[in-house]
Amino acid sequence: MLDSLDAVAAAPEHHIVLFEDDRVRVLDTVIRPGEETAVHTHVWSGVLYVISWSPCVRCDEHGTVMMDSVRDGVSPVPGTAIPAAPIPPHTLKNVGTQDIHVILTEFKTA
Repeated sequence: MLDSLDAVAAAPEHHIVLFEDDRVRVLDTVIRPGEETAVHTHVWSGVLYVISWSPCVRCDEHGTVMMDSVRDGVSPVPGTAIPAAPIPPHTLKNVGTQDIHVILTEFKTA
């Protein structure tokens, strides 16, 4: 059973399960310009494949900025894969003009 803050349960309009078994889960995530996700978590590490990117701001559940992609120099190139660490409760707001579109493969390990 999923925790209520799991990305799929808490922010289903932004996270769609493409595949899931007992070892991995693959999520298709799209955040359009101006959109902000509901507070959610990612409890597993994995790999993020970037389809398109836009400047964004990640805040914790209290609204404190955890990451500002412009300030922090985070701008992954579309077509690349990058490691993804677990993320505690957060929101993500697309503050740019392009879609953020990523495929996240999560590894269900202890």
